[in-house]
Amino acid sequence: MRDGETAYLRLEGITKRFGNFVANDSINLKVNAGSIHGLLGENGAGKTTLMNILCGLYQPEAGQIYLHDRAVQITSPKVAIAQGIGMIHQHFMLVPQLTVIENIILGSPLTLRLNLKQKSREILVMSERYGLSIDPLAKVGDLPVGTQQRVEILKALYRQAKVLILDEPTAVLTPPEVQGFFKVLRQLAAANHTILFISHKLDEILSLCDHITVLRRGRVVGTTIAHNSTRQDLARLMVGRDVLFHLEKAAQSSDHIVLEVQNLQVRDDRHLNAVQNVSFTLKAGEILGVAGVDGNGQRELADAIAGLRPATAGELILNGQLITRWTMQQRIKRLKIGYIPEDRQKMGLILRFSIARNLILKGFQQLPFCRNGWLQRGAIAHHATQAIQSFDIRATSGKLRVSQLSGGNQQKVVLARELSGDPSLIVAMQPTRGLDVGATEYVQQALLTERQRGAAILYISTELEEIMMMSDRIAVLYEGRFVAILDAATATVEQLGLLMAGSPAGRLSP
Repeated sequence: MRDGETAYLRLEGITKRFGNFVANDSINLKVNAGSIHGLLGENGAGKTTLMNILCGLYQPEAGQIYLHDRAVQITSPKVAIAQGIGMIHQHFMLVPQLTVIENIILGSPLTLRLNLKQKSREILVMSERYGLSIDPLAKVGDLPVGTQQRVEILKALYRQAKVLILDEPTAVLTPPEVQGFFKVLRQLAAANHTILFISHKLDEILSLCDHITVLRRGRVVGTTIAHNSTRQDLARLMVGRDVLFHLEKAAQSSDHIVLEVQNLQVRDDRHLNAVQNVSFTLKAGEILGVAGVDGNGQRELADAIAGLRPATAGELILNGQLITRWTMQQRIKRLKIGYIPEDRQKMGLILRFSIARNLILKGFQQLPFCRNGWLQRGAIAHHATQAIQSFDIRATSGKLRVSQLSGGNQQKVVLARELSGDPSLIVAMQPTRGLDVGATEYVQQALLTERQRGAAILYISTELEEIMMMSDRIAVLYEGRFVAILDAATATVEQLGLLMAGSPAGRLSP
C-alpha cells in the first residue's frame, strides 16, 4: 500500500481460539480498494479461519474489522453479504440437489413472483461477460468440480460483493482457464473491488497480487510487495525453512507390467459414457501422469480401477489377474491397491471419526485390528501412534477427530492408510489439491519413495507442471479418451495444453 492511502478493509488485533488452540493471534491486515491482496500460509496457519471471521461464520474473541475506516460487526453471513463481502470457499457451499440458478439466487432478496427464466437469462449473460460460461438450468450435483467452482464465483458476483474473498479458487482450473480467471479478477480490481486471494500456488500469487501477507501458526510473519518477492522468499516465510521446487527421480527400468487396461469403458453418475475405450499399461516403478481438464473422465477412470465404479466394457488386469468384475471388497482383501481420492473430506475420510479409526477403514475386519469380531483398541491406538510419527501428522493423539486437522494433515492420514502394506498399485487422484508448498513437497516425496520401492502409480492431476515433474510418461485425457501418451522428458506445457483442449497436436504412442 502506498503512503497516504486509506485501506478499504482493515483488521486490527483479530484473535480466534478453539478451546486451547489459538487459530488467529492478534492479526493485523490492511487491504486497499482496487487491489488484489494475497494471503499465504501452511495448511492450519489460520488463513481460512480469518476469512471465515470476515464472512461472518466465526466471531473473534478480540479485535476489530473496519470497512472504509468504519468499524463493523459481522455477526452472520447475512450481515457480511449486506456489507458487500462475498467468499468463495475451497470446499464448496452448494446444494447438489438444486440447479445452478437456484444455488446462485439462494438467500438473495426475492420478489413475490420469482421469474426463473428471467433470472436464468440474467445469470447466463453475467457468466458470459466474466468468461465463466455455464448452463443455469443444470443440476449442481451433476457438474464436475471445476464447473461447480464457477457457480461459487458467479454466486458472489451476483450478490455484487465489493470485497471478494477467494479461497484456493484455481485448484480445479486448467492453465488457460486460470489466465482467463485472472483477467476477470483484474477487471474487478480495476472496477474498485477489494480482493483477498488465498492460494498455495506461489507463482499465481506473485503474478496476480499487489501485496502478499504470510501467516504462520496463526500470526502474521510478513507482508511484502509481490514484484519484490520470489518463490523461495515466500516459501521460507510460510514454513520457516527452504523448500525444494525440483524433484530428483532415479531412473527405473523394470519390465514387469503391474496394470494393464484394455478398451475400458465407464459411465458417470448420469449413465453417460465418461471413459471411452481407454487402453494403457503401467509398469512397476513407473508413474503415469494423467493430464486433462477436470470433468473429462478422470474420476470415473480412477474409481473403476479402484473398484468403486463398475466398468461397462473392457478389461482390467492387475499383476496378471483379470479383476474387471471384482468388487471393491475383493480388491481390498486380495490385492494391494492404494487409492487417494480427489476429495479427501467427502471420499477419503469420515470426518467425525478419529484419526485412529480412519487409519483402519480398509482393514478393521482383519488382524491385528479385529479378533473374533471385536475391535482391538490397543492395536488400533498403537497403529495410529506409528502412523502419526511416520507420516508427520501434526496431531497430539490418534483420538483426535480428523475434522480438527488442517487439509494437509488430513491428506497425510489418507496417505498413511493407503500406502500401508506396500501396495503394488497406487491411484493418486489430485493428491496435492489445496495443499501448501510444504505439504505438497511431503506428498510428492512420499509417492516418489513408493515409486522407488517398485509401486506402479497412476498420478491424475490438473496441475501441468506437477504432472511433468512427477511423471515418467504423460497421458492426456480428453472427453473420456486418451488422445496422446507422451514421454514426460520431452513433453511441453504448450503441447499438453493444446491436447487438453482437444487439439489434434501430438500422437498416441504404441
